[in-house]
Amino acid sequence: MERFGFVGLPNAGKSSLYNALAGGGALAAPYAFATVDPNVGVAKVPDARLDALAEMSRSAQVVPASVQFVDIAGLVAGAAQGEGLGNRFLAHIREVDAIVFVLRAFTDHDVPGSDDPVEQLGTLEVELVYADLESLEKQLEKRRKAAKAAPAVADEVAAMDAAVDLLAAGTPLYRAALAPELLGALRPFFLLTAKPALALVNLDESQLADPEPALAPVRAAFGGTVLGLSIQLEAEAAQLDEASRSELLEELGLGEGALPAFLHAAYGMLGLRTFFTTGEKETRAWTFRAGARAPQAAGVIHTDFERGFIRAEVVRWDELLELGSWSAARDAGRLRLEGKDYEVVDGDVVEFRFNV
Repeated sequence: MERFGFVGLPNAGKSSLYNALAGGGALAAPYAFATVDPNVGVAKVPDARLDALAEMSRSAQVVPASVQFVDIAGLVAGAAQGEGLGNRFLAHIREVDAIVFVLRAFTDHDVPGSDDPVEQLGTLEVELVYADLESLEKQLEKRRKAAKAAPAVADEVAAMDAAVDLLAAGTPLYRAALAPELLGALRPFFLLTAKPALALVNLDESQLADPEPALAPVRAAFGGTVLGLSIQLEAEAAQLDEASRSELLEELGLGEGALPAFLHAAYGMLGLRTFFTTGEKETRAWTFRAGARAPQAAGVIHTDFERGFIRAEVVRWDELLELGSWSAARDAGRLRLEGKDYEVVDGDVVEFRFNV
């Protein structure tokens, strides 16, 4: 399961975000390092398509897609030199697939720390950039020597040189638009800023009506996806039963809340897509990587499906809903037979044929 890590300064709202997604379990306290060891949870990715297909099939069980999330201890300036939790903190970031920067914009005089999200972003990026630069510089000369005996290593050295130049200029690699082949060559070094990243600005309730003054400066500084939500409000709503939660969010004019939008953004950021299987027993959302072909998608269900792949029967989720059933789609000639070269598309409903 793919997982993304919450990275921010102390008191930015990381543990409250964890609680909003997990329904509680993390200590959220107004002092630094309330979290020391990372909390790991799983969030279901809401999907109206899944619910509609389950209703159509009258499925006994509905299984949504999910992602793992990690509440990482707060970073402090100087972490790359061992301040705060230092290397422990950085090691926890290396273990996640993508980074969610949690940036505080709410004002609370009882909670210490900056409420300037751009300033916080700058502090976080300096530490991650410095850690990556130090990591590459330690290995670069050794790789240069290896390249003399093994020319294949030359591509790796070229990628390292390009990354060092960017990092030395203070540019995180996620903002550098590096070519895919360069990023691929850098993958063995587990660089922090080579991970996909988005920024989540933690607003107070009064900022929800007009969040742009808080979000626009972050968007200009960050360059990537920037979302805003009131983490405390979402965490409180997560503790309620479904009816009370919906009522609270509706009263505040927040609809379903901001968490579904955040989860979809994080899911997409990881390059994840969804195909469905549906029937009376179960309707399930399956997660696959964008660009996967039919046998690889089949392997998500079971390795035997990939090993013995014959073909896939495919129909778009909305077409299937329009026709009302799998048999109706077959009778109408709307099921497509796809072979091993078919690239699965987000929203496909699939039945795989295999033989082992």
